[in-house]
Amino acid sequence: MEAFLIFSEDNLWSEIWPELTLALGAVFILLLDLFSSKKENKRYACGAFAVLFQVCLIAYHLFDYLLINHTFERSSFSGMLRHGFQGDVMRTFFLLSSICVSILGNRFLKLQNLRFGEFHHLTMLATAGLMILCQCTNLIVLFVALETVALAFYPLVAYNRNSIKSLEAGIKYLLFGALSSALLLLGIVMLYGVGSNPESWGAVSPVPSGMDYLAFDYLGLLLEANQNNLLLRSGVVLVLAGIAFKIGAAPFQIWVPDVYHGSPNPITAFLSVSSKAAGFFLLLNLVNDPFSGMSEFLLPLIGFVATFTILFGNLAACAQSKIKRMLGLSGVAHAGYLLVAVMASMHFAGDSDRAVWVVFFYLYIYLFASFVVFGVMTLVSLSDDSDHEMEHYEGLLRQHPWAAICLLIGIGSLAGIPPLGGFIAKLMLFNVAFEAKLYLSLVAMVIGVVVSIYYYFGWIREICFEPKLRFDDVEKSEDPWTKLHNIGLLKWTILLFAIISFVSGLWQGPFGDAF
Repeated sequence: MEAFLIFSEDNLWSEIWPELTLALGAVFILLLDLFSSKKENKRYACGAFAVLFQVCLIAYHLFDYLLINHTFERSSFSGMLRHGFQGDVMRTFFLLSSICVSILGNRFLKLQNLRFGEFHHLTMLATAGLMILCQCTNLIVLFVALETVALAFYPLVAYNRNSIKSLEAGIKYLLFGALSSALLLLGIVMLYGVGSNPESWGAVSPVPSGMDYLAFDYLGLLLEANQNNLLLRSGVVLVLAGIAFKIGAAPFQIWVPDVYHGSPNPITAFLSVSSKAAGFFLLLNLVNDPFSGMSEFLLPLIGFVATFTILFGNLAACAQSKIKRMLGLSGVAHAGYLLVAVMASMHFAGDSDRAVWVVFFYLYIYLFASFVVFGVMTLVSLSDDSDHEMEHYEGLLRQHPWAAICLLIGIGSLAGIPPLGGFIAKLMLFNVAFEAKLYLSLVAMVIGVVVSIYYYFGWIREICFEPKLRFDDVEKSEDPWTKLHNIGLLKWTILLFAIISFVSGLWQGPFGDAF
């Protein structure tokens, strides 16, 4: 009984109040949608409430951290969750991303005449799972949180029931997601099997029995004491392979272009930003904590994956005419850049904070630029959300200058064009890669950036120049930029993030002082 009392006293529910509040808000939205009137103005109430609720939550979260409860490193739930400054940075990141997805979602759901309640319910639950994921220090909690997020994403990817491509993308994401979960779980089983009885598998027990065999602390000691054990190496590789699926790293990127192409626009942005960010933060935690004992084994492996990912993503994006497929493969290349930062953090053993903060800065800049791009894309009124092509943006600078300028800033930041924030983020990335002596990866990054200019500038050309001349007998397509009424909140969000993307290239605050 005493053991149970000690266990219950460590269940500090107050430490995860943002996640609990977000989950309760998601349930309330579902009830609100269920019992509200089916009139058009009542349907929009769920969307407005979701945005307002999350804005209040992130505001109080920042207020609580800055003025009330300053965060220190601490753990809860018997060491299964670890709270600290880096975790709070990522919680803020996921909340901000969720707000943007809800704003984009309100516009998309209205145009496609889809239900508001379930959409916002699932996005908020997925965000709560991502926030738990970035604080876990136990493989069981990691797997449960990851699957919670995946279960929310499966219906969201296929949410546009009016589009066959969206339903197809949902099936593909489900199949590849199941495969990645199987790989991850098999890796966890191997680590647990050896860790629970090391002597039976030719391994050395690092500590006396009684510890949690799936805790990061125990696994770190186990892997450091048995660096050459084949089963442990296989388990580590399978766990990392499961995460590589989530971030879209080659050779596990095959699902990315099809799923990005068919998904609703807000969910494509959600996958591109939040899902990728969670995977990289999780990867940083693993390679610098429990898997740090196998750094010599993992560095060449991750280096090969990073180089291949950068080159494949950029070269494959050059051949795409569909914009969402191009952005998906561009996201694969960005995953390769971030993998180089992960490798740099492994080189700076004991002093990896600099590389970690480069990853954080890159992710935030990527968030702002991505939501500018996807926000402008959401303004386009198409019968099928997956049909975005270059021709839809011809002469946009003349028709809608504010949207074109914001889109150019977003694209330029993703491409790394000075003086935008994306340029500084890539420059910081080059800096830490050079200091870590990752010269081959550095060469791949330079080649990737040069190649990316080609396909990004193809889109920029269509935005800035007049439409191409067509024969008189060619049927004119309907102008997709006609339904731009009632976009106040979305418009101001796009403008704000475009300004941040521009200003961050000129002034980086503490990041600039550190570099």
